[in-house]
Amino acid sequence: MTRTGPTDERTTTRAEYCVIACAEAWRGDGEILASPMGTVPSVAARLARLTFSPELLLTDGEALLIGDVPAIGAASAVTEGWLPYRRHLTMVSGGRRHVMMGASQIDRFGNQNISCIGDWERPARQLLGVRGAPANTVNNPVSYWIPKHSPRVFVPKVDMISGVGYDSAAAAGPAASRFHELRRVVSDLGVFDFATPDHSLRVVSLHPGVTPGRVREATGFALAVPDDVPCTREPTAEELRLIRDVVDPRGLREREVRA
Repeated sequence: MTRTGPTDERTTTRAEYCVIACAEAWRGDGEILASPMGTVPSVAARLARLTFSPELLLTDGEALLIGDVPAIGAASAVTEGWLPYRRHLTMVSGGRRHVMMGASQIDRFGNQNISCIGDWERPARQLLGVRGAPANTVNNPVSYWIPKHSPRVFVPKVDMISGVGYDSAAAAGPAASRFHELRRVVSDLGVFDFATPDHSLRVVSLHPGVTPGRVREATGFALAVPDDVPCTREPTAEELRLIRDVVDPRGLREREVRA
């Protein structure tokens, strides 16, 4: 789609559709800490704060809560509070955080792996380790951002569970399932959730130009696909202006998503 006007005369890019889809994950969250991991989620969280979720809390990426919305890579000029690591952990355990993490592997029930590829005893590849994924997924709303949708990422079974999926949370009992909520999975092909009877992954929308056949080919398990799949919503002219001129004027989002 081509928009008119001095700011919006360019065609909306795939990366910008991804930004919109990620931003929508925080819609209606209220006063909660947005913790985006990755360039596109970081642009998205700032866009959400500037538009439909003005109460979102943002950080400078280190230990400060910020009161403004600087461009990606720019320093904040307004400090609202101090958020050292120990207070951050308290916030996580209290559920006042919505993190958008990445995944080296994710399966049909939302189990996430960021630790290793292959057998635990002798992995073919060592990754980050589980980090905060277990606590995130059992205490807070969690979404995922996958910049390259492929069968290597969307796998039948993860090699190690870092972030807890719906089947694992149910098997562990109320201690894991009580506050467990996987809100969204956004990839460069579309938007997905787990709103099926067995909490398996389903298509919510596909980005323009992506067909159901394409997303099935790129997914390593049977995916729930409705008969009539909508397109990911278009950004408004004002949202495009904010993305391009205010939040990400250097166009860093385009480096994270294939054309």
